[in-house]
Amino acid sequence: MTVTIIGLGLIGGSLALSLRQHGLAAHLIGVEQSAEHARRALELGLVDEVEADLPAAVRRADLVVVAVPMDAMLTVLPQVLDATGPHQTVIDVGSTKATLLAAVAGHPRRGRFVATHPMAGTEYSGPEAAVLGLYEGKTVVLCDTNHSDADALQLVEKLFRALPMRLLYLDAQAHDLHTAYVSHISHITSFALALTVLEKEKEEQRIFDLAGGGFASTVRLAKSSAAMWVPIFRQNRPNVLDVLDEHLHQLQHLRDLLAQEDYAGLTDKIHQANHIRKTIP
Repeated sequence: MTVTIIGLGLIGGSLALSLRQHGLAAHLIGVEQSAEHARRALELGLVDEVEADLPAAVRRADLVVVAVPMDAMLTVLPQVLDATGPHQTVIDVGSTKATLLAAVAGHPRRGRFVATHPMAGTEYSGPEAAVLGLYEGKTVVLCDTNHSDADALQLVEKLFRALPMRLLYLDAQAHDLHTAYVSHISHITSFALALTVLEKEKEEQRIFDLAGGGFASTVRLAKSSAAMWVPIFRQNRPNVLDVLDEHLHQLQHLRDLLAQEDYAGLTDKIHQANHIRKTIP
């Protein structure tokens, strides 16, 4: 089939590579606002061509993938649905869902849209960040599928299973709540840790010399793009604030135990934290 991918960064570019690898796309059309990113996407072979006219790119496709930052998604997705015909399918790959789905709830082509969130990524951005096999073995969340036409949903399920990915079904509110707990808090915590270290350790060479694997893995997400993450935090603000308040509470409690030299209490809290092994081996 012909696939149009709008947004040729990490997520869109990696999906293009996977679709090509698994023989799921005979022709890949890219739509990219950045001329430099469009040029690099062509050079890297992510897509076969770049189309400047969004409606034209949509009309030519069997499947349209919207892979732009979440704030832009609120504008771009309705425009895509405006140009979508009765036998085309549209997906997004965004990290929040409730605001987006509310924005297209009354659209006459809502049934052609399947809301998806592949739970995969890296800290890098742009076409060069595209990774072959990024989605393999990962989970993709499909949201509010009862509002999608049966044939559109079937196509999307078949596509993601072929990558291959695990399928999980949630409503939009549950998706946003749980991703705040397992994804969004990880990023905002990593940003805070990076800011803390940069504030306290003024010698960048010392950070480079002393940073071991633990620090590198913990702070890795702080390299992520603000253009991507500020819209996510904005759209999922209540859930992010809720989990962030709990995180601050836990940090304060650990600090109090250390300040009070309550090492037995600190040991107990670490043992409680170790229970995460049962969930994440």
